[in-house]
Amino acid sequence: MDLGLKGRVSLITGGSKGIGKAVGLAFAREGVHIAICARDEAGLRQAADEMAACGITAVPVQADVTHPEDITRFVATALARLGRIDILVNNAVSSTQNRFAELSDEEWRHHIDVKLMGYVRCAREVLPHMRQARWGRIVNVAGMSARIVTEFRMTNGVVNSAVTNFTKHLAEQAGKDGVTVNTIHPGYTWTPRLEGMLKRWAELDGLSLDEVTERRRKEIPIGRFIQTGDLANLVVFLSSAAAGAITGQAIAVDGGSGRAISY
Repeated sequence: MDLGLKGRVSLITGGSKGIGKAVGLAFAREGVHIAICARDEAGLRQAADEMAACGITAVPVQADVTHPEDITRFVATALARLGRIDILVNNAVSSTQNRFAELSDEEWRHHIDVKLMGYVRCAREVLPHMRQARWGRIVNVAGMSARIVTEFRMTNGVVNSAVTNFTKHLAEQAGKDGVTVNTIHPGYTWTPRLEGMLKRWAELDGLSLDEVTERRRKEIPIGRFIQTGDLANLVVFLSSAAAGAITGQAIAVDGGSGRAISY
């Protein structure tokens, strides 16, 4: 299937590793030019080099999504170097794994600022350009904690639920301008971040890392952890012309681990 993405331009936050990097590489293989941002400059440059090896232009911009001026600079740099903005993938995240009683106000504020407000700021910055072009795609990476309750991920659940609600509202407002907005909910996805979370859960539960890892794997009906490529495939499709009638949706890529039934 020709997804009609060649020559498009995608901006990806948190694009230096994990899901963001996998999405960037998947876009690059489709001929999409890319601007990625993250805080780690060395990781950004390495990721951009790997994407550029696919024959596209990849622009790394060191930025912190909690700083509005960084987001403005990220978007301005992408426009100056790539000439347009067609796709935004909001992926940046930072959170603390802990029980409710141990979560400080600062930890709550930080997670809200990075993920919810970071996504809001990025969408606000790119939407005028998409509206002017009468075409655009925004994909927000939230998480399965928006649909489920787990002891050590309360801030994740609250923030991811808010991202999902934000997605629906923005889709309602932007649809008439040719812009679609969707959320994806990754399940247990094998990334360095998940490895760190598993170690923290093992510490909190007083179990070994192997025990916690196997417990989580058994929660997934397909019998394996989600791979970043599983998510990248969906993001690429949602960003394509083929998905022009899909907007305001929250789609799980969880291997069946989410037990809630959503209609």
